Amino acid sequence: MRKLIFILILLLGIIFIYINRGELQAVAETLQRGELRYILLAFCVQLIWTLDVAVCYRTVYRAIDLDESVPKLVTLVAAANSFNVIAPTGGVGGIAVFVNQARRRGYSSARVMVAGALVVLFDYTAFLCLLFIGLFVLIRRNNLNITELSASLFLLGACMVLGFLLYLGMKSADALANALAWMAHQMNLFLHPFIHREYLSEHRARSFAYEAAGGLHRLRQKPENLIKPFLLSLAGKFLLILILMLVFVAFKVPFTFGTLIGGFSIGYLFFIVSPTPAGIGFVEGALTLALTTLNVQLGAATVVTLAYRGITFWVPLLYGMAAFRWLTHGDVGQVTNDTAPALADIQPEVGDPPPASSRIPPSS
Repeated sequence: MRKLIFILILLLGIIFIYINRGELQAVAETLQRGELRYILLAFCVQLIWTLDVAVCYRTVYRAIDLDESVPKLVTLVAAANSFNVIAPTGGVGGIAVFVNQARRRGYSSARVMVAGALVVLFDYTAFLCLLFIGLFVLIRRNNLNITELSASLFLLGACMVLGFLLYLGMKSADALANALAWMAHQMNLFLHPFIHREYLSEHRARSFAYEAAGGLHRLRQKPENLIKPFLLSLAGKFLLILILMLVFVAFKVPFTFGTLIGGFSIGYLFFIVSPTPAGIGFVEGALTLALTTLNVQLGAATVVTLAYRGITFWVPLLYGMAAFRWLTHGDVGQVTNDTAPALADIQPEVGDPPPASSRIPPSS
């Protein structure tokens, strides 16, 4: 079963790379034209970003009484990031990697999903701090349009909903259970005319809430434990901005601080709100357009965008596939044995706080 799952994931990865081979080839050719030392330095910063996300998970895990080593979390983060891109699971696949590792360790699946939701909340909150600066830059240069403003408001709304659900869990398990059950009920009402059955289990939503509330109650007792993961998430954003700066330097493209913040903000924004996996196709266009409106020539903006996406998207995808391969055969190999059951377990609980982790805080 484990080999079959790995073969399936590997096949999906190959298909995804084949479909997007044109962009991958363009990225490879573009990177070859940059100054090697800065490109290699950007690669190193990308690896540090992955470590930063893993350490953020580690601090959240410890805050809700879970324990996992940083090396294993680095592998899980890389594998889940890649899994979310290549597997058509709507963001559920990545959390299955974490959930199955938790099962092997005897941890609560609900708490692991809460940890993922907390990491995503910190990621969104940290990014919103920079997004406000980026939008201010665009406003000053008269370059803000309705699309960017609408996407920003959508992200703010998603962050508020997720934060509110987690706050309910910290205050009262009953309140969170009622909220998740109501959400599941509304979703069932919406889908019933199409599928003629109950899609989400309100009972499972309540069970999830009571199980998750235990970990969230720990955070209520020690709210200072929320500070470190937020700072780590913020540091991760600055690492991504540093990569963008190194790409500008590698191709000798002039830039200002406002260009970096504005360009990064728009690129990362559409990474999150894009309907395609990891914003493929959307981020490239949005970032190129944002850079041109920030007075970067179109040719240079295209080169910078392709190189930046190569380092922050394609490279993590490739080493993430290698991490997933290691998980299937290393000492945490059992993580993938139950991937299919894990997906089935999670599906009825979509009413719970968005597990987005495994929408790993994404690199744009």
